Amino acid sequence: MRSKSLALSLAFSSLLWGATAVSDKPDTPFKLATFEAQGKTRVGMALGDHMLDLNGANAYVEKQAGLPAMKLSTEMRELIEQYTSASKRMYQIANYLKDKKVDGQAFAFALDKVAIKAPIKYPYNLLNMAANYWTHAREMGVKKDVDQDRDDPFIFAKSPRSCIVDPGTPFYIPEGRNRIDWEGELAIIMSKPTFHVSKQKALDYVFGYTIMYDVSDRGGRNRKDPMFTGADWFSGKSLDGAAPFGPFIVPKEFMSNPHDIHIMTRVNGVVKQDGNTSDMIYDVEHQIAYISSIMTLYPGDVISSGTMGGVGVARKPPEFLKAGDVVEISIDGIGTLKTPIEAMSKRPASGGVQ
Repeated sequence: MRSKSLALSLAFSSLLWGATAVSDKPDTPFKLATFEAQGKTRVGMALGDHMLDLNGANAYVEKQAGLPAMKLSTEMRELIEQYTSASKRMYQIANYLKDKKVDGQAFAFALDKVAIKAPIKYPYNLLNMAANYWTHAREMGVKKDVDQDRDDPFIFAKSPRSCIVDPGTPFYIPEGRNRIDWEGELAIIMSKPTFHVSKQKALDYVFGYTIMYDVSDRGGRNRKDPMFTGADWFSGKSLDGAAPFGPFIVPKEFMSNPHDIHIMTRVNGVVKQDGNTSDMIYDVEHQIAYISSIMTLYPGDVISSGTMGGVGVARKPPEFLKAGDVVEISIDGIGTLKTPIEAMSKRPASGGVQ
């Protein structure tokens, strides 16, 4: 009887150990994505060369490791809102599956066989930094000194719904617009409501980082007798589809220093921009502090943090994109955002971006 009781005790201890043995610490880096597979749009965790349907992987790990049930959101913006409570479970999923063979599991897909979508459709706000790298500011003719603690940055907005498109989706050049430029940028994703946040606490409000292509028309639109002088930012920056976005979001715990990240932009395989976020004039903390001093940012909102030197308009002679070109923006630790360039005549007749 005593040996039977001991066996039961050991079995119970084993079950208890199995339920608590999976680390809930960020020991295994992962990326997040919105993807489509088997006709269904899903939130995914990119782990190694697999894309895991997050909810399917969660159900599997719950069962295998004896974890308590937890429901994870199936939409990225809602998952970001849930992340404070959900992050430990996501760490457990990554830690449990990192060395497991998941081929053949219903929740696991080959990374190169799924359609990656823009990670958030759609954020409430998409803000963009203008001339925020020293190399770009100088090539655009900025001669005066700028002090991030003294001078306010220049911010403009794009419409999330009209401008954001998926990785791999073409940008269609409007008729008569022959000065379309490339601008590769690090995009900051907010984690929670952010208003009047200090520079010292700003990074506490960041969820993670991804890639944005700030498509720019350097020609703008000709205007007769304009009411205001200066560049037409709306016409030059807010064209339909002018914010290709993705492919992955890297949570900030896996990219802890946003001020030392390598970024490269290629056009048809030729390097056009090659720089580092250390060249920013206004660092991430100053961007968040300034914007939140004016408006509230919400979970999933995006700040596209500006581009580095090497844009087409600053070259001698200037270079611009044409139909048939392909723009690829790569950021170390995140991935590559690819955007084909096409003529407007090839745009599907259905109208509107995705």
